[in-house]
Amino acid sequence: MRFALKGLWTLVICVVSIPVLAQEQIIPITTAENAMVLKVDQQKNLSILYYGRKLGNNNEYALIPQAYKQTSDYTEVADAAYTASGSRNLLEPAITVTHADGNNSLDLRYVQHEQKDLGSGVSQLSILLKDPVYHFQVTLFYKSYFKQDVIEQWAVIRHAEKSNVTLHKYASANLHIKAKSFWLTQYHGDWAKEMQSETSRLTHGIKTLDSKLGTRANLFQPSVFMVSLDQPATEDEGTVLYGALEYSGNFKTDLELDYQNNLRIISGINSYASAYTLKPNEDFVTPGFLYTLSHEGKGSASRKLQDWARNFKVLDGKKDRLTLLNNWEATYFDFDESKLKELIKDTRKLGVDLFLLDDGWFANKYPRNGDVAGLGDWEPNKKKLPNGIGTLVKEAANNQVKFGIWIEPEMINPKSELYEQHPDWVVKQPQRAEHYFRNQLVLDLSNPKVQDFVFKVVDDLFTQNGELAYIKWDCNAVIYNAHSAYLKNQSHFYIEYMRGLYNVLKRIRSKYPTVPMMLCSGGGGRVDYGALEYFTEFWPSDNTDPLERIFMQWEYSYFYPAITSANHVTDWGKQPIKFRTDVAMMGKLGFDIVVKHLSEKDLQYCQNAIKQYNSFKDIVWFGKQYRLANPTEGDIASMAYINEEKSKGVIFNYLVNNRYGTGSIYPVRLKGLEPTARYKITEICLYPGTKTSIDESQTYSGEFLMTIGFNPVVHAQRTSVVLNIEKI
Repeated sequence: MRFALKGLWTLVICVVSIPVLAQEQIIPITTAENAMVLKVDQQKNLSILYYGRKLGNNNEYALIPQAYKQTSDYTEVADAAYTASGSRNLLEPAITVTHADGNNSLDLRYVQHEQKDLGSGVSQLSILLKDPVYHFQVTLFYKSYFKQDVIEQWAVIRHAEKSNVTLHKYASANLHIKAKSFWLTQYHGDWAKEMQSETSRLTHGIKTLDSKLGTRANLFQPSVFMVSLDQPATEDEGTVLYGALEYSGNFKTDLELDYQNNLRIISGINSYASAYTLKPNEDFVTPGFLYTLSHEGKGSASRKLQDWARNFKVLDGKKDRLTLLNNWEATYFDFDESKLKELIKDTRKLGVDLFLLDDGWFANKYPRNGDVAGLGDWEPNKKKLPNGIGTLVKEAANNQVKFGIWIEPEMINPKSELYEQHPDWVVKQPQRAEHYFRNQLVLDLSNPKVQDFVFKVVDDLFTQNGELAYIKWDCNAVIYNAHSAYLKNQSHFYIEYMRGLYNVLKRIRSKYPTVPMMLCSGGGGRVDYGALEYFTEFWPSDNTDPLERIFMQWEYSYFYPAITSANHVTDWGKQPIKFRTDVAMMGKLGFDIVVKHLSEKDLQYCQNAIKQYNSFKDIVWFGKQYRLANPTEGDIASMAYINEEKSKGVIFNYLVNNRYGTGSIYPVRLKGLEPTARYKITEICLYPGTKTSIDESQTYSGEFLMTIGFNPVVHAQRTSVVLNIEKI
């Protein structure tokens, strides 16, 4: 949850009168293309003067208000950088409080600011705001990444009143944007139907994106969104803002088109059932809200965000990843030691790096033979694994592969020894009937003893199995009947739960800083940039039908880099093994199949595809991603990854419509190439016994490929085509 500020009250003396500045002060936050310009007026109001393409002359930012002839701002705070409630404001606030004396008003005035150069093109601006009447302050932080045009913003709230203050709302950020019209692209979903996009014009009033699930924030409503200015942005044209809250719990983003026709975006922790009692001299640190602005459409915005994520946010975002074989769809809960040893041999045979043991390996009194029992009892099941996990780790080493394991340490089954021993560790209302999500409940991570228990689950696995190489961390339940037997103030529960989760993850990463961990969820794509500080990848959906995954991975790619997307080849869908494998290679490849059930040619294809994937995976993970043909707009989907030098790339092409005669009738225009260079295109990942349908002897200029395009020859007999492009 970031960091705490200490001793700020020694800097400024609180006074009742409001000093007047001699003149207005302009505070620009500039990145490669954009400027977020703040203004301090003579009454020390801090406002957002401008957010858009940066100007060459900083002095001209002060002229911007003269160019607009809008309705008067009756409040003088409609464009506030952090809008307070209860005084002059008439619009949605970023912060609402009740002071120690019961007063509900707040007025935040500028005191001072400080700019720091953090190196690597990163700067941090902090601005101290104080109420002239009450000993109450907010420090706003703007962390800007110059090259990527990304800004992270958060707030630290603090007071020195005589007794507690209640925070009713405590947003991370408050943006104010001018345009003629605004178009929101948001996402919704459910199990196996994640990342369904909707675009609509924002009308006057407030549009709210939020979650009240406690965990798994993305199940119904992901926290990511984009806003196009003036008209809906396309892949390569238009001005578009991407926004995302770096938080894994309840969130809320309000988009308010106000009476001046300006857009106000306020995002932060959802204050639903979460009034927070803030003690004197205690810091309340909000999660970060990140945003980037592109003037060249959605593609440019996503490449900026992906580059930022790899370099600054995702755990080990610039390092290698493991390709794995998971046993889940091969065995489900029905396995024993001998069966797993055979699957480990299959891992070696397939040619991947790691065998992942999924759910069902634990619990004895209430064996984990289904999803109705055992969660919380993390000792190996003696009937299935009489020699424990260690013998499987050794078997993997003997087969020259690594070993990983599945856990769901935040959760508990009522049918478990842990539940019998510690019913007070469970999130539930003491006088109400329990209500289950997938036959389970949530452990109360606001309780330090529960935090210790969850940490110990992970720590014991590593200390007892020194060569353990991977963790799949699942989360399959939401919070019903929210109540903590540990907390005295129940309105703190949702916040303290997330603090507890992050505390555990920090402890794990302090001791095991480099072990890969998948952020998983039974649907809902539990993913956000708060969690990806601790996890190397995420599970987009339990729906692994490759045709469905093309659409999901397309939408996820707007906000998350390919290296974070765990894509597994499974038996879902009716497509052939080549189609399934090709789709999974557009990210972090994995397999969840019964290797011995593969035909000779299917196995040969998978083995060859893994070798070829290893030759180009760095381009997929670290190169620039270009969406070429949108599956929602035509018969084919096409996605390209081009390296930084524009010398190599890989292009994935798929048939997404099974109607008669469909296919790549028109050429696909490439992107990201050097116009004057010449390129050669060859087909790779061919199924054994087939030949390419493209002319591999021809060379093309980058200009031709980006202006006219290249036809991958996709049709009903060639439903998946992977191309290698290389500069001559």
